[in-house]
Formats: sequence, C-alpha cells, structure tokens
Amino acid sequence: MTEILSEYYNWIKAFHVIAIIAWMAGMLYLPRLFAYHADCAVGSEKLDTFKIMELRLLRIIMNPAMILAWIFGSLMLWANPDLFSQAWMHVKLLCILIMTGIYHIFIKWRKIFDQDKNEKSAKYYKIWNEIPTLVMIIIVIMAVAKPI
Repeated sequence: MTEILSEYYNWIKAFHVIAIIAWMAGMLYLPRLFAYHADCAVGSEKLDTFKIMELRLLRIIMNPAMILAWIFGSLMLWANPDLFSQAWMHVKLLCILIMTGIYHIFIKWRKIFDQDKNEKSAKYYKIWNEIPTLVMIIIVIMAVAKPI
C-alpha cells in the first residue's frame, strides 16, 4: 500500500491542499457570519438567512473539506512515516488538532444560534475570527519553512 501511496503522493498532496483551502475558507468566514448574526433581532428575516448560510457552509463546504483534509493528510503520513521523526511535524499536528477543536466549537455555536440562544456579542465572534488565522500561520510555517 505504501508503494501505491508513494506513486500518487503528489496527487494526494494536491488534493490535501485543495481540501485545506476549502476548510480554511469556512473557518475564516463562519465566525464572521456569527458576528453579523449576533447583531440580528430574534425573529427577523436576516436571522433566518444567517441560520441557512451557516448551516450550508458547515454541511456543504466545511464538513467535507475537513474530512478530506484529514484523509489526504493521513495518507501522506502513511506514505512517508519518517515525517513523524521531525519536530516541525509534531508542532503542525498539534496545531491541526487545535484547529479541529476550534472547528467543533464553531459547530456548537451554530447550534446555539439555530436555537436563538446566543448570548455573546458580535465583538466576541470577531475576535474568534482571528484565531484560526493565527493557527493557520503556524501550520503553514511549519509545513513550508520547517524551522525546527
């Protein structure tokens, strides 16, 4: 199996990058939607629009993209297990776990918004909008520059 994965490694890597781009687009956009949603009055037409936008973003873009990113990333590690011996990969994997945790927090918040039970301000979500960016920066630096 490793031989087959090695033969198609660049294709796996390409699909991994595509999945990451789609996942990150959602990770950067969803908390911004939450910020706008937080300013809407309960029962308004805008509120219903945000609920639909958030649900579709998660189900149609983010869920498949995250799953594919994990699958293709895992296949790359399976094809090249020596990566586990490098310190930068440990930092990158930790950050990926953090990003996945943030993703699950976003899912929880979407459910709270869907039930009209949000108690946080738009500013709160705007601050959270920056956190995936910071984690992404660390991941990219680890994967590209491999500083450690």
